[in-house]
Amino acid sequence: MTAVNGVMMQYFHWYNPEDGSLWKQVAENSEELAKIGVTSLWLPPAYKGTGGGMDVGYGVYDLFDLGEFDQKGSVRTKYGTKEEYLHAIKTAQKAGIRIYADAVFNHKMGADHEEEAEATPFNPDNRGDVVGEYQNIKAWTHFTFPGRNGKYSTMEWHWWHFDAIDYNAYNGEANAIYLLRDKEFDHNVDLEKGNFDYLMGCDLDMDNPEVKGELKYWGEWYLDTTNVDGFRFDAVKHVSSHFFLEWLEHVRNYVQREVFAVGEYWSYDVEALHNFISVTNGKVTLFDAPLHYNFHVASKSGNNYDLRTIFDNTLVQQQPTLAVTLVDNHDSQPLQSLESVVESWFKPLAYALILLRRDGYPCIFYPDYYGAHYKDYANDGNEYEIWIDSHKWLIDKYLFARQTYAYGDQYDYFDHANTIGWTRLGDEEHPGGMAVVVSNGSEGTKYMEVGQPNCTYIDITEHISEPVTTNEEGWAEFGCPAGSVSVWVPQKA
Repeated sequence: MTAVNGVMMQYFHWYNPEDGSLWKQVAENSEELAKIGVTSLWLPPAYKGTGGGMDVGYGVYDLFDLGEFDQKGSVRTKYGTKEEYLHAIKTAQKAGIRIYADAVFNHKMGADHEEEAEATPFNPDNRGDVVGEYQNIKAWTHFTFPGRNGKYSTMEWHWWHFDAIDYNAYNGEANAIYLLRDKEFDHNVDLEKGNFDYLMGCDLDMDNPEVKGELKYWGEWYLDTTNVDGFRFDAVKHVSSHFFLEWLEHVRNYVQREVFAVGEYWSYDVEALHNFISVTNGKVTLFDAPLHYNFHVASKSGNNYDLRTIFDNTLVQQQPTLAVTLVDNHDSQPLQSLESVVESWFKPLAYALILLRRDGYPCIFYPDYYGAHYKDYANDGNEYEIWIDSHKWLIDKYLFARQTYAYGDQYDYFDHANTIGWTRLGDEEHPGGMAVVVSNGSEGTKYMEVGQPNCTYIDITEHISEPVTTNEEGWAEFGCPAGSVSVWVPQKA
């Protein structure tokens, strides 16, 4: 279960410093985050990646090394040591914040030894198209984890624990996907490229009993070790959907408590998300990638975008209780693999649309709150310098409004292409109501019912200084500046 009006924060991005400081930062900031209304933190992969202390965590090497063993060139991970991670979790939970761990089950990378195997090469762009003879290959598929030396788990991974790899050391080529002997691509995966089972590295074989058994055991060990409150599943569209339901039911039964789960099914086709939800019996929430895409397009289109359609074909519109709403994330941020930037001017509008409405479980992205500055190379080979603006001041205002007034019935006034609004009427425990007006064009107003007669409201964003007073029926004309947001709450607050 999530908290009433709960708010998640993705407490990292791709370019956090590689200085091992993030876990300390979580511990230092937890109390303040709880105070402003953040109820959960999604933390990055805490285990050792193939890049050691520089790996963001998605190049997963050893799930059992939480920054404890000298492997891949370091003891700590990019974010700190195991001790610091466990301390950060306890500190955050003590402050009232739930912690969600990032679980990468799709692949492993950075094997310790090569192995010979037999495989059939397939076209990476069409996984039904065989592009070569069944052949002997040499692949990096043997994982021994020498630094850990059998502690926590004695299992070594071999080629038969995987479905496919994308590199044959015999010819030094990575231009095919090699389906290993007696294997097949998983079913119940996304149908992009014919079958999107294979993504990267050594693709785990979810039909192999040893693989499934080890991952279930790891879930038990991880919950015993960390006491996290839930998991964010990486790359779920590349893994058989049934596995997540099986794994989640197993660990929930093991710990005998609720374990939250959200999956990253990065598709803008909402029907694909519905299919995953159906297969997993609604047990796993999903990030609303279609909503993010709408924000992206709206931010690029200016006043040509019809705001009345902002929720069209989104998960939060169609299955609101299973939608985790977001503006941006580490994959969509500038210079990353799924780059689809929501422009800075639109982010105040987007955050109002996820934080101040009734539906969805909103997730704040770390750089949108704290800001970010970094350099990296793009696909064109050029290096770019990126600044992401901090919207902390405004997000804090939204969080105050969400905590205090975003309760009760919601009335929508989506009746103009460039100016939309809604009200929340409040409830017995949270009286007063709230009105929100959003514009992607010129300044505008909305005549809306907020349910409070003869009550004076102020714009807590401070965009409009003049207060507004409702009539005897609880209606008033609420305004908003051009290309902006105004949030109206009772003046007595």
